[in-house]
Amino acid sequence: MLRESELLKKFENDFLKNAGRLSFEQASRLFAGMWEEGLRLGVLPPKSPLDGIEADIRMARILNSCLKNSCQK
Repeated sequence: MLRESELLKKFENDFLKNAGRLSFEQASRLFAGMWEEGLRLGVLPPKSPLDGIEADIRMARILNSCLKNSCQK
């Protein structure tokens, strides 16, 4: 466990500043890799596609509001 939280926070902030946004290709590769990992772990595809949809919708609303708020700065 890292105890130097300030150092870790600085590293994360610097990394995000330098990395910038992902391109569509990078995001697609990341998604495909996570999907494959989910398949290997046996958690994807879901048995019932609509199972937990309410939580997904709520999370999407939260993330979209964060995105809108961060773009206004």
